[in-house]
Amino acid sequence: MIRIQIKKRSPLKLRKRLRNKARLRKKIFGTEDRPRLVVFRSQKHIYVQLVDDIAGKVLAESSTLKLGSEGTNCKGAEKAGEKIAEMALSKNIKKVVFDRNGFIYHGRVRVLAESARKSGLLF
Repeated sequence: MIRIQIKKRSPLKLRKRLRNKARLRKKIFGTEDRPRLVVFRSQKHIYVQLVDDIAGKVLAESSTLKLGSEGTNCKGAEKAGEKIAEMALSKNIKKVVFDRNGFIYHGRVRVLAESARKSGLLF
């Protein structure tokens, strides 16, 4: 069981996202054959990882910070999606489970997911 601690003094927007995250993580689980594609979106950058939950390992990771691209827009998210798909395909991973981490499927999160799909990943 996944436990996510939500502090009562956290801003309302953060508490809502963490509640959504807890609800989603009950259903989403990554394996070695089909890892979890986790997205985290900060104010400046977007980070994406492939996680094997059974072994507790990160198989691949990419971010706009690491790529050196502009992280505050959709172009950076698109590049990060392409890069993670390229890394996954190099490790013979074609199918993933998409974990939006409580964020709404809109904007940079959507662009990242679509670019990963175009690059060859199956969700």
